[in-house]
Amino acid sequence: MFQEYKEEPLTPAGRLFIQPETNISVICCLGTHEPLRIDAIKSVIADSMLAKHPRLSSILVVDKNGHEYWRKTKIDMNRHIIFHNDPIEGAKDDQDAANILMADLAVSVPFETDKPLWELHLLISHKCAVIRAHHALGDGVSLLSFFLAMCRKADDPEKMPSMNPVVVTRSNGGGEAIGGILWRLLKLVWFTVVFVVDFIARVLWVRDETTVVSGGAGVELWPRKLVTARFLIDDMKIVKKYIPNTVSLSF
Repeated sequence: MFQEYKEEPLTPAGRLFIQPETNISVICCLGTHEPLRIDAIKSVIADSMLAKHPRLSSILVVDKNGHEYWRKTKIDMNRHIIFHNDPIEGAKDDQDAANILMADLAVSVPFETDKPLWELHLLISHKCAVIRAHHALGDGVSLLSFFLAMCRKADDPEKMPSMNPVVVTRSNGGGEAIGGILWRLLKLVWFTVVFVVDFIARVLWVRDETTVVSGGAGVELWPRKLVTARFLIDDMKIVKKYIPNTVSLSF
């Protein structure tokens, strides 16, 4: 299935994300209760779709006309799996250590373009892994779906985890009177005009106020600090129960 892969041009969104002004990475963290087993991690990744998927095993190339393409290459795991053996300096606990590393990865070292645009950072002393992937590879939903496809259920190691689809019920408007249809159409046109005029006015005349967090020149490269918030699953279930479609995950 993957052997027929040829050079593939970047999507418009991918080209946007590789621009210097919008160079964006997707970063996530996984923590464990047990120490990280390095050999097992390498073996699993080498045999997984992560090393075989065309997009994740391709490098970014630019031709003489300035067009960007994905070109298939052979993955060197030693360049993608990065070990952090020593404790993170200044970290209060394992969670704080992961936050410090992720904040640093967000603005510090850009991806090397002579290898596929993803990395796995293993914090040995803190028993966690940080995955860093360039946004040009995909959005958060597609990368999450890919990650879930690599996982297996705890009660059945042969099956992939599943998520219940969100079913949206729609009312049957077959018996709606012509007056109701015209009224909804009129409101659609009116609010569209209002929002367009409001958008144009804001672009031309409205500016954000300068505050203590506004930053200055080069603010996108200033040091970052991450703070983690924890939510109980039971609380998320309550929110999902009383406010439909607020929580996208299915519990």
